Amino acid sequence: MLSLFARLPWVHRALIALFSALIVVVLFLPAPKDLRQEESNYQIGKAYPLSIDLDSLLSQESTPVQNFLRWEKHTIGSGDSMALLFQRAGLSSRLLYQLTSTSKDIENQLTRVRPGDSFQLGFDENNQLIQLQRVINPYETFLITKSESGYTSSIDKKELHYQYNYAEADISSNFWNAGVNAGLTPNQIMELAGIFGWDIDFALDIRSGDKFKILYQEKVVEGEVVGRDKIIAAIFENQGDTFKAILDDKTGNYYDENGRAMKKAFLRSPLDFRRVSSNFNPSRRHPVTGKVRAHRGTDYAAPVGTPIWAAGDGTVIKSSYNQYNGNYVFIKHSNTYITKYLHLQRRKVKTGQRVKQGQTVGTLGGTGRVTGPHLHYEFLVNGVHKNPRTVKLPQSKSLTGGAKTTYIANAKLRLAKLERYGELLATP
Repeated sequence: MLSLFARLPWVHRALIALFSALIVVVLFLPAPKDLRQEESNYQIGKAYPLSIDLDSLLSQESTPVQNFLRWEKHTIGSGDSMALLFQRAGLSSRLLYQLTSTSKDIENQLTRVRPGDSFQLGFDENNQLIQLQRVINPYETFLITKSESGYTSSIDKKELHYQYNYAEADISSNFWNAGVNAGLTPNQIMELAGIFGWDIDFALDIRSGDKFKILYQEKVVEGEVVGRDKIIAAIFENQGDTFKAILDDKTGNYYDENGRAMKKAFLRSPLDFRRVSSNFNPSRRHPVTGKVRAHRGTDYAAPVGTPIWAAGDGTVIKSSYNQYNGNYVFIKHSNTYITKYLHLQRRKVKTGQRVKQGQTVGTLGGTGRVTGPHLHYEFLVNGVHKNPRTVKLPQSKSLTGGAKTTYIANAKLRLAKLERYGELLATP
C-alpha cells in the first residue's frame, strides 16, 4: 500500500495529504449545538430566575401613585376646624378620627391648625383619600399617606442651603425706619436691637447720624431665598462709640471682637424701644402737683399693655399698689443693685419670687399719680439713684482659654467678610 502511494505523482500525494488533514480537523470540531450559549435558549412557558434591585424599586414606589391622583387645596378659615374642612372636601368625620388616632404626629398636624393653614388632598379615581400634605415651612412638608394597613406619616425634606447677605443704614429719623429702609425684616430689626440692647438704650440713645451694618445668612431652597437666618456679625455706631458683635457658633451667643460677652448683667431698657416721654432728670416739675422735685428715673411712653421686663436676674422684694406708684414691682439684684417699675397696668410677679433677665414682671399702664400711661423705671446702686442709660453695668461671663482664642480668630474672619460684602453689595 505504501509502495503504491510512493509511486503516485507528487501532486497526487500532496492532495491526498491535504484532504486527510481536513478530515481529521472536522472529526475533532464540537457539535453546532455546543457552540450556542445555553443562557439564550429560553423555552416558551418555562419560568426562569431574574435578579431585581429591591432598594431601587422601594425608593420609587410612591412616585407613580401620586402622578395619578386628583389634587384639591383646602384652607382653614376664620372659626374653622379640620372637621369643617373635611366636610367641605367630602370626607367623613370617621376618617378624621381614624387619622388622628393613628399617631401623635398626625394628631398634632390635624388638630393644631390656625386660619390660613392650607392642606393638599390627593384622591384616587374612586375619590378615596390617598395622601394629605401640609407645608410646615418652605423646605419641609408633612405627608399622610394611605397604606395597606391604614395611614402612615412622613416628612418630605428639600435640601436647605445658606448664603450670606449684607445690609447697612444711616439713621436719620429713627432706628426702626432705618432698618426697614435697609431691607431688614421686623424680626431682624428686633434681633439687632437685642444684640446691642445691653450697651444701647434704643428708646433713648439713638441719634441722627448713628449707623449700622450687618452680615446675615439667608435660607435657600432650590435656588430661591425662602427666609432669613441669624445675624453673623454686626457693627453699630452710636453717638461716636462703635460696638461690634460677632456670633459664636459653639455657644450661640454674641461677643465683641475681644471675646467679651455682649450680654450684660442688666438690660439698658426694660421694654421694647418706643417713644420716650422724659429722660433721666434729677430736677423736674411734677406733671400733676406742679412742684419741682427730683425725678429719679426714666419714663417710657408705650401702648398700654406693653410687656415690662426684669432688667436682670433677681428676687422680687415688693409687688404691691399705692396711690402714688400705682401697681409697682421692686427687684433686688444682689446686695448692690435694685430696679423699680412703677405705674403698671398689671403685676405678673409676687413678692419673694425669683425672676430671670427678660422675664415679664408686669404690663405698662397708667395707675397711680400720672397724667398718662407710661413706665417709670428706676435704677439704684448701693441705694443711690443712677441713670440706667449711662451707669456702668457689670459684665456677664466672657470667653477664656482656647475657646477665646478660637473665637477671636473666627471673629476676625467674619468682620473681614462683613467689610468685603459691604464693599460688594452696599448701595452706592
